[in-house]
Amino acid sequence: MISKKYEKYVFAFVMSLIMSFIMSFVITFINLGFIQGFVEMWLEAWLKAFIVAFPVITVVAPTARIIVQKVIKD
Repeated sequence: MISKKYEKYVFAFVMSLIMSFIMSFVITFINLGFIQGFVEMWLEAWLKAFIVAFPVITVVAPTARIIVQKVIKD
């Protein structure tokens, strides 16, 4: 198992993997529809999106947590 000290990086990895997978599918479908070669184009878009999403989530997640803590009532 992975040590607790890496939790924020594991979270960022899993979140970026899932979100980039889903969002790249949606955006590729909206822009192209189900055309020949769709899956290859989608997976290429997903890989590029994941490469960007992982570091972005790593940086943005702490700020998002702070905002949520301020918005949520105890």
